[in-house]
Amino acid sequence: MTPTKTILRALNGEVQATPPVWMMRQAGRYLPEYRATREKAGDFLSLCYNPELAAEVTLQPLRRYDFDAAILFADILLVPQALGADLWFVTGEGPRLSTITDMAGVEALKPLDAIHETLNPIYETVKILSGALPAHTTLIGFAGAPWTVATYMIAGRGTKDQGPAHKLMQENPAAFDALMARITAATIEYLSAQINAGAEVVKIFDSWAGSLKGAAFTKYAVAPTVEIITALKARHPGIPIIAFPREAGDGYIGFARATGADCVAIDNSVDSEWAAANVQVDGCVQGNLSPTHMVTGGAELVSETRRVVKAFSKGPHIFNLGHGITPDADPDNVSRMIEAIRG
Repeated sequence: MTPTKTILRALNGEVQATPPVWMMRQAGRYLPEYRATREKAGDFLSLCYNPELAAEVTLQPLRRYDFDAAILFADILLVPQALGADLWFVTGEGPRLSTITDMAGVEALKPLDAIHETLNPIYETVKILSGALPAHTTLIGFAGAPWTVATYMIAGRGTKDQGPAHKLMQENPAAFDALMARITAATIEYLSAQINAGAEVVKIFDSWAGSLKGAAFTKYAVAPTVEIITALKARHPGIPIIAFPREAGDGYIGFARATGADCVAIDNSVDSEWAAANVQVDGCVQGNLSPTHMVTGGAELVSETRRVVKAFSKGPHIFNLGHGITPDADPDNVSRMIEAIRG
């Protein structure tokens, strides 16, 4: 059957006169209604694990903007927490985790079948959304890619250069590879459960893929993505999968072919015309307006939005930002962007 929802049509390879649109972090702090709901929840993790409130913040941007997709409200670090890592958030600074620095740390993680006890509320959120979304809106589930998740589990926080993960990779490759394998297996189970609960598309966020070079990119960005996609498509034939190896540069070229991804999301460090010529030749591309335009607005927002649409107009395209919308964005600029796409 040919899909009818615009996101699914793009993921199926269809070229559409007007590209479908959604935004990374579209449920977020730039919206006053999100801030109010988060305050009601008490803290960020409590919001993630409260299915009713997580569904509510997922739906909030759709009420304002009529996006073509909703993305599950959760966090990539829920998987390490489900595996047994301590996780907490420091206001103004971001996530903190207990660290893994050797094989003993990997072996102390919980077994694979234990993760669902922690993650069941997330699946419940997906079920709620599956029944609550408008008929034309696609529900996207997601997880972090193993490399990106590993960088947080090793360093205990986000770092500028992912140095601690690179160090463990070099000095204790057996422990590093074992951690990557554990995260990869958990990610397959997590995304499969989201699909069973009603996710129509899943996305793999490799936020720190750009710090992997050469053979390391192939081994730790490409190979785990292949493993995840292969397993999910075997269990769920036809499930569309978006991969986002952020700041991969030339690594974007051939990424869809190498991994089996139905769409490659690209960040705004690469030019749209370059991506159309080099990445879109393999299928659907998602991206890649700079999130700064959501802050600055004006005529440049409109012209840049139209430029991105035009650049990708000859192939399947899902309009999105090149990274998540930032808390200082003006909600009115989101409306201007959508008008520029659809107008």
